[in-house]
Amino acid sequence: MTAHPRLSIGLPVYNGEEYLAESLDALLGQTYEDFELVVSDNASTDGTQDICRRYAAKDTRIRYLRLPRNIGATPNHNHVFAESRGELFKWASHDDLYARDLLRRCVQALDERPDVILAHADQAVIDGDGQVKVPYEYTLATASPHPPERFRSMLFEPGGDDFYGVIRADALRRVKPMDSYHHADRTFVAEIALHGRFHQVPELLYFRRDHPTRAERANPSKRSRCVNLDPRRAGPLHPTPRLLAEYVWGFASAIRRAPLSAADRRACYRHLAAWMTSRARPGAGERVEDRAPVDPGLLTVSVDAVVAGREGRPA
Repeated sequence: MTAHPRLSIGLPVYNGEEYLAESLDALLGQTYEDFELVVSDNASTDGTQDICRRYAAKDTRIRYLRLPRNIGATPNHNHVFAESRGELFKWASHDDLYARDLLRRCVQALDERPDVILAHADQAVIDGDGQVKVPYEYTLATASPHPPERFRSMLFEPGGDDFYGVIRADALRRVKPMDSYHHADRTFVAEIALHGRFHQVPELLYFRRDHPTRAERANPSKRSRCVNLDPRRAGPLHPTPRLLAEYVWGFASAIRRAPLSAADRRACYRHLAAWMTSRARPGAGERVEDRAPVDPGLLTVSVDAVVAGREGRPA
């Protein structure tokens, strides 16, 4: 690893022993190699620490950090970014899978498009066994040159996983760190989109894993999810109505902070008002993995083959 890798990957993890090794293999096997992998272990009580230390001993690109106590998922996500050194940054999840060319194609997209601040790829949701559950068509207008249009699409269209794209680190430093109220990741990404457009690489390179122990499944209520994001939310000062109010205020605050023209700012506020006072179309705002399963045969690519690099190259 170089002293100053171009790309930093931040992987926050808590009790991730079931899928962690598989995800580390997929990241370390990328065709793009100029990166550091910052793994922050949130005081795991299972075999996560042993897995991380074993991989760190084999690959100098890994920086393993272990927190003395569980600070919650959101502070840990912010922590790995604070520890990063690259000009580009990507969050990674301990249970997802990544095709070998994901990083290369995203970095290439950013290099070819100086006005783009985030690049990601087509995705599918897989189950615990790695079988395709939901192929996903990206419909957000995040490539638009107009900030209000990007913002509107994030309000009314089903959410993607832009949060896991490759992002210019200087753009991330210009937005407020992610919070821990209900759907705070959506307001966070919406604020990023107000700073610049995104690019979706038209190749299936990212596989988001859905399984019973995933945080959203293990914490079905809004309040329990937020407590998982930050244990400080467990107190009586954080009832569900406050968490929802913070969600709405998060969008308004993002508009206020963003470097927009007066006309664009007014347009964004109008979109927010319309979103607040009317119902979005059925399904808007849902997570892709929460949709009904479809026939995996609709995809013509093998997840195992893409991740292992067997599409057009030897394993």
